[in-house]
Amino acid sequence: MPFKYFIELVILASIWGSSFIFMGITAPEFGPVMLITLRTAIAALCLLPFLFNAQSKSQLRTYWRPILFVGLVNTAIPFCLFSYSLLYIGAGYASVLNACAPMFGALVGFFWLKDDITAMAIFGLVLGFVGVVILSLAHQAAFAQVSLLPVMAALLATFLYGVAACFAKQYLQGVKAFVVAGGSQCFAALCLLPVSLFFWPSSMPSLTSWLHLIILGVLCTAIAYIMYFRLIANVGGANAITVAYLVPVFGVFWAMVFLQERLSVGMWIGAGLVLAGVCLATGVVKRRRLIIKPAL
Repeated sequence: MPFKYFIELVILASIWGSSFIFMGITAPEFGPVMLITLRTAIAALCLLPFLFNAQSKSQLRTYWRPILFVGLVNTAIPFCLFSYSLLYIGAGYASVLNACAPMFGALVGFFWLKDDITAMAIFGLVLGFVGVVILSLAHQAAFAQVSLLPVMAALLATFLYGVAACFAKQYLQGVKAFVVAGGSQCFAALCLLPVSLFFWPSSMPSLTSWLHLIILGVLCTAIAYIMYFRLIANVGGANAITVAYLVPVFGVFWAMVFLQERLSVGMWIGAGLVLAGVCLATGVVKRRRLIIKPAL
């Protein structure tokens, strides 16, 4: 990967890592559903111009159903789940759980798309699961509260990311990246809008929270999507997706700098196991290995 694209990858990871900080700050005032409705609406408005040319309009009309599904499964539902989980768990902790997405993608790809999976990848899946368990137990010990439901919500969100990735691979091959990004954000906002009317905050959020929300929608969603799909075009999807391994590093770093969060020894061990498991399950760490074919 050329150095300039590596720098872009690091910048993108730092932006997505900061999104957990902004969600953690704004979710208590807006509520999980309203926060994500406004976030996706802002991102949709920013990405809408990319849908105005004739080719984009044609692809959107042809593929609107799978793009709608991606909008729900890759944005609306998982964003709300993470927003809810951040009411109870730290931003750094949540960003580590987010790194399970490529691992779930490998698992879903094996059972759904019949992708090959290696013995090393199976070991990585088990290792990642053990890491999540250790993280959860360490978090409960540190904060003296039951955090199973928020953790499960975050893991369900990452599982949905894996489903969305496999679905897009199966049904959206050849569709322009900006059509998928812009269309999915528009559909996510439209689907969340009627639901959000039942979750209007009891008091008006502060000006600071509104500013954080705008940053979340413009920088962490719209601009981040543009950077991500630019990387896919220039260095390929396999290289671009490695941003998922850098996001927790920045998520933990920003949480420690701005929110004074501290991870216990047990949480560091769990986080390390999660990241190691993700690297093994997705093939970042490679060696000569036995290929296990999926059952037909």
